Amino acid sequence: MVTVTPEAVKYINDLLAKNNKQGYGIRIYMQGMGCSGPQFGMSFQQGKKETDMEQKAEGFSLFYDDETNTLLQECSVDFIETPYGSGLIVNNPNAAGCDTCGGGCH
Repeated sequence: MVTVTPEAVKYINDLLAKNNKQGYGIRIYMQGMGCSGPQFGMSFQQGKKETDMEQKAEGFSLFYDDETNTLLQECSVDFIETPYGSGLIVNNPNAAGCDTCGGGCH
């Protein structure tokens, strides 16, 4: 089960409202592997698909498949603001940095 921070809950509910997606949820999927572990993507999804796992949050649901569920263990979805922009991020406490990426991974 993934933890969703209060900031992420507010951001997602605002995002769903701004995009006229009331009743939708957020699908989390594995987008690929990076030097620090799995990279996740997110998209709007209306309703649970047959093979989805559903996790209820405050005002919406998260949907993901079994493989993604395994990778999300102990992860959290958070809202971040940086000088480069803002948005959602999946924080993985088990991710390990590497020294083979030109020093850019931590």
